[in-house]
Amino acid sequence: MTTDHGILAPAWAATGAGGLVGDHALLAAMLDTEVALAEAQAELGVIPAAAAAAIRAAALPGNLRPAALAEGVRETANPVVAFVGQLTAAVDPAAAEYVHRGGTSQDVLDTALMLLCAAALDRIGRDLLACAENLAGHARRHRDTPMAGRTLTQHAVPVTFGLKAATWLHLVLDAFERVRRVRASLPVSLGGAAGTLAAYQQYAGGDVEGTLRLPDLVAERLGLAPQALPWHGIRTPIADVASALLVTTGALGKFAEDVLVLSRTEIGEVTEERAPGRGASSAMPQKHNPVFATLIATAARQLPPLAVVLFGSMAVPDERSSGGWHAEWQPLRECLRTAAGAAANAVRLAESLHVSPEAMAANLRLTRGAIVSERVNAVLAPTLGKAAAKRLLAKASAEAERTGADLAGVLASDVDIPPGLLDPAGYTGLSGPLADRAVTRFEEVFKECS
Repeated sequence: MTTDHGILAPAWAATGAGGLVGDHALLAAMLDTEVALAEAQAELGVIPAAAAAAIRAAALPGNLRPAALAEGVRETANPVVAFVGQLTAAVDPAAAEYVHRGGTSQDVLDTALMLLCAAALDRIGRDLLACAENLAGHARRHRDTPMAGRTLTQHAVPVTFGLKAATWLHLVLDAFERVRRVRASLPVSLGGAAGTLAAYQQYAGGDVEGTLRLPDLVAERLGLAPQALPWHGIRTPIADVASALLVTTGALGKFAEDVLVLSRTEIGEVTEERAPGRGASSAMPQKHNPVFATLIATAARQLPPLAVVLFGSMAVPDERSSGGWHAEWQPLRECLRTAAGAAANAVRLAESLHVSPEAMAANLRLTRGAIVSERVNAVLAPTLGKAAAKRLLAKASAEAERTGADLAGVLASDVDIPPGLLDPAGYTGLSGPLADRAVTRFEEVFKECS
C-alpha cells in the first residue's frame, strides 16, 4: 500500500498533520458515522438495538481493505459504495440489512470529512493558542526594546520589538478565534438521496418528528453541530473551513516572513534556535538557515490555490453535483494538513526565537539619526515652517549620508537641536501601550479557554 510520508511536503512533514487526515483517519471517521447512524436509528426504534451493537462490533479498520476501496472509486466515483459493501460483509448476517439504512454516499463522506476537519481544527486551535502564548511573552519582554520600523523595505521610524511581536500575536489570535468558531459549527450531513430524508422517513414508518430528530442524534454522538438543512448542495461548511485555514496560514505567514527578513545575515535582529543539524546546508558549513519560518512560509503560499478549489466548488448544479463535490476531497485534505503543519511549526518558531536587542540598536544607528527625522521635522516646523523644515532635513540627511557624519552634527550648524531629540529610543510613539493591548487580548482569550 502506498504511504505518503511527506518527503516532498515540507509544510507538514514530521508534524503529525498527515495522520490527522490520512486514509486511516478517513476510514475510521466513516466507520464512526455508520455506527452513530445505526445507534441513533436504534434509539428511535427504527432498527433493533442488537443490530446497532453488531454494526459497532464490526466497525473496525481491520475489516476494511483500503486498496479495494480505492479501486471502487473508479467504479462508482466515490469510496462509500465499496466501503458500505465491505462493512456489510463484516457485520453479523442477522444485522447486515441494517447497515447504512436510508443513507446515501454523500451523507457518510461529508460527515466523515467534518470529523477530519474537527480533529484538525482542534489541533490547530491548540497550537495557535500555544504560539500566541509564546508571542505574548516576547511582547511583554520587549515592550520597550527599540528597533527600526521598516516600510517598503527601508528604515522608516523606530518601533519596539514588543509591538512587532504584538502584531504577530494579534494575527494569531484572529486566526484562533476563526478556527474556534468554525470548529463549533461543523455540521453533521444527513439528507438521503436528494436531501429530503425520504428513505430515512420510510424506514421510520413515516415518522416525521423522529426523522427530523435523526440528524441531531447522529450529530450529538459524533460531537458535531446539528444541520439546519441537508447540505449536499450547500457547500458553506467546506468554504468556512477553507476560510479559517486561509486566515491561519496567512497570519502565520506574516510572522514567518518577518522572521525571514529579520534573520538575514546583514540584519541579524532575530535568529531561530540553533540545534545540531538544524538549518544546515549540504554545501556551506557556515550556514544556519531559518527552518521553521521557511516551512511556515511554504504553507502560506501553498494553501491559497488549494482553497480556491473549495470556494469554486460552491457553485454546483442540482441537489447533488457531479464533479464539484468530488473536487473538494483532496484539496480539503491538503488544506487541513498544510495548516496543521504550519501551526505546529509556528509553535516551535515562537518558543525558540532568539531576539538580539544589540543588533536592533546597531541597526538603528545605520542612518546616523535620520530614522527620527520625522520627529525633528515636527519640532522644527513651528519655527521654520513645515516646508522649510522638510527642505532643511532633506538637505542635511543627504549631506550626512554623503559624508558619514551624524545628522545632529550637520543640523547643528543651522538650528539648535534639543539634547536627545535624535535618540531613537525616545521616538517609539505608543508602541508600548499598543503592545499591551494585544497582550491583554491574549490574556482574555487564554482565560476563556482555560
